[in-house]
Amino acid sequence: MLVIPTVIVGTAIVRDGLLLAQQRAFPADTAGKWELPGGRVESGESDVDAVIRECAEELGVDVIVGERVGPDVPLSGTKLLRVFAATLRHAGSEPRAVEHSAVRWIAGGELADVEWLPADRVLLPSLAALL
Repeated sequence: MLVIPTVIVGTAIVRDGLLLAQQRAFPADTAGKWELPGGRVESGESDVDAVIRECAEELGVDVIVGERVGPDVPLSGTKLLRVFAATLRHAGSEPRAVEHSAVRWIAGGELADVEWLPADRVLLPSLAALL
């Protein structure tokens, strides 16, 4: 039987050579770690539509979605992480932590120093290439 994976989209928002990351507030085992914004693709939703929706829900911003970044990263069970590059649609908009503890802009030289979730850490070479 063919198992169709559940896609979790991630968003590599870049502005002025910096990458946006958000810090998890929960669950306890991942609280305090950093990740790219994103979430589950809903039934009938495209990956790009999910990126736009998740950025609006989690950050309160509208994004323009670009190309895919890096390979799909297998997660637990039948889930996989698929990351897309994006830019803020409105130059003056500022992402805010709606569902997370904090957001921050990270320079390429700082990427390896951040306590990323394991799936996001796998993508660091591809993320660095965006910056």
